[in-house]
Amino acid sequence: MSLLSNASHRYIQSYKGLSRESWMLSLVMFINRSGAMVLPFMTMFITSGLGYTLKEAGYVMSCFGIGSLIGSWLGGWLSDRFGSYRVQWLSLFMSVPIYWVMPHFRSLGAICIALFILSVVTESLRPANSVAIQLFSKKENLTRAFSLNRLAINLGFSVGPGIGGLLMAISFDLLFYMNAIGNLVAGIVFVLFFRGRKMRNELPTAIAQSKDKIKADRNPYTDRPFILFTVFCMVYCIGFLQLLNTVPVYYQHIHLSEKTIGIALAYSGLVIVLLEMPLVGILERKWSVARILVVGTLLSGLSYLVYNISPSLGIVYLSLTMLSIGEILVFPFMSTVTALRSGERNRGAYMGMQGLSVAIGFIASPLIGTSLAENYGYPTLWFFIGALLVIGAVGFGYSTRRLVGDKS
Repeated sequence: MSLLSNASHRYIQSYKGLSRESWMLSLVMFINRSGAMVLPFMTMFITSGLGYTLKEAGYVMSCFGIGSLIGSWLGGWLSDRFGSYRVQWLSLFMSVPIYWVMPHFRSLGAICIALFILSVVTESLRPANSVAIQLFSKKENLTRAFSLNRLAINLGFSVGPGIGGLLMAISFDLLFYMNAIGNLVAGIVFVLFFRGRKMRNELPTAIAQSKDKIKADRNPYTDRPFILFTVFCMVYCIGFLQLLNTVPVYYQHIHLSEKTIGIALAYSGLVIVLLEMPLVGILERKWSVARILVVGTLLSGLSYLVYNISPSLGIVYLSLTMLSIGEILVFPFMSTVTALRSGERNRGAYMGMQGLSVAIGFIASPLIGTSLAENYGYPTLWFFIGALLVIGAVGFGYSTRRLVGDKS
């Protein structure tokens, strides 16, 4: 009982000090991602539902990645010029009609175009949301604020696919309609809370501006140490995002039902909900950022390699557990490194640049994953992704130390 009590106390302590705005930004992302049921099942729908090949499904998912690439840049650019508030509510409300009409597209070309437009709109939310987290968080709470936001996203992700697997058994169209409703509710909650609210960390004084001058003068598109860091962010995303592309199809390949797949993906989100905040709170005090990123990336690589042991349900859950912990160690600290590198006037641009690395991962991940799986089989794919993430781990170790050690 004492051990359980101590664990509970640490879990509660990990949430202390976070602002109300951080909680509300996370609540909006939870509502938004609870409705995000389409993406994990999109490859399955294109292959099983519409009869296209796995490679053709990869092309469709890459269109989402291309849209994400543009949306990430656009969201960061617009946030620096018009404010993160406007970008967020526009993204949430504009996505509603797009989700609503998506079920009417059945040809491959039409699906590609619709998914591209959808991803431009929806992915512009991410950099704007990240900018808002910085503006409403103290520096010492920044990583935990990003973790809380990701926790909300993953809690929504655990709810979404679980419900999505059940809805898909009835009609795939219902997934789009639920996404539309989720974004509409998230948009309403966001506007009601944040309309007219002043950003806490905007620094109007001459002293604050002078301290920020060097960072403000940096350009993320010419900042070489940061560009190198984002290259390895992209490498990690190519590996990690197999979870949304080839992994669900692989689960079908080993004869798991849609319901079982939905529950397994929901389990992944639940692991993150339970472990992320305590793990981040402990590790940020004991380990360097570089070490955390290296360990998280290696663990993610190992999570794919274990699929070659056995096509059993136990291995599926072992892999998802390791990948979830790896994700916990990588994504919030990626955002922290980016936030600390940026300045007051270029936060959106830096967050957009990091978003570009994720977007390129969205483009490359399905193309690489589906091509390798179709041409060489799943065992080759898992070996390739494992090796790729080892390279990513080495790169994170080198590039992060350069950024953290840069005092300018």
